[in-house]
Amino acid sequence: MPYFVHLAPKSANAKTGPIPVSTTEEKTCPRTCPFRGGGCYANSGPLKLHWTRVSTGERNMSWRAFCDAVAAMPAGTLWRHNQAGDLPGKWDYIDANALFDLLSANRGRRGFTYTHKPPTPRNADKIMAANAAGFTVNLSANNPRHADKLAALNIGPVCAVVPDENTTQTPEGRPIEICPAQTDATGQTTCLTCQKCQDANRQNIIGFIPHGTQRKKAQSIASKGKKQ
Repeated sequence: MPYFVHLAPKSANAKTGPIPVSTTEEKTCPRTCPFRGGGCYANSGPLKLHWTRVSTGERNMSWRAFCDAVAAMPAGTLWRHNQAGDLPGKWDYIDANALFDLLSANRGRRGFTYTHKPPTPRNADKIMAANAAGFTVNLSANNPRHADKLAALNIGPVCAVVPDENTTQTPEGRPIEICPAQTDATGQTTCLTCQKCQDANRQNIIGFIPHGTQRKKAQSIASKGKKQ
């Protein structure tokens, strides 16, 4: 199945830093994601406009061309897959062939991404294979309580949406580190300088504080799993 995808050679996002960043069409996002109905940061502002153009095919490249572009990156390049969108595959499904093409292209590079795809047994095997192959797939948790459930699967590192900067532990006591790019008042920390989300062996959970016009809805979802 073909997928509309876009690759920016150098991100203009201040928190990401000047690294390559991709965007994949909206139908790759799982229907089970609670942020689909509101709370997704990608559903507002300039990113939403860009994502819509990618999803409609107005601004895109083929999956094969995308993989070729990834393979052409210099060895050791840090890059982020999907500032919007999810792993290849319609809705909740992960397309193994498309994913393994990307894993092959990423060999020698340092790609990382996040997924809200449900960790069904088949999906979990693919996520674990990606992490083992050097393409870091962070499991995206809706809140700290959900983060505990995902971490217990032991198939990849975990990130979580958290209600505020004071959320430092999950209900089961796992440490949460708020994204350094969100806490650095100097604005000097970026994905390029931090690189923690690329570490597939990371034990602590990276917490993201909701921002943008969708933050109130996201905070409501994140607060449901906060440690009491």
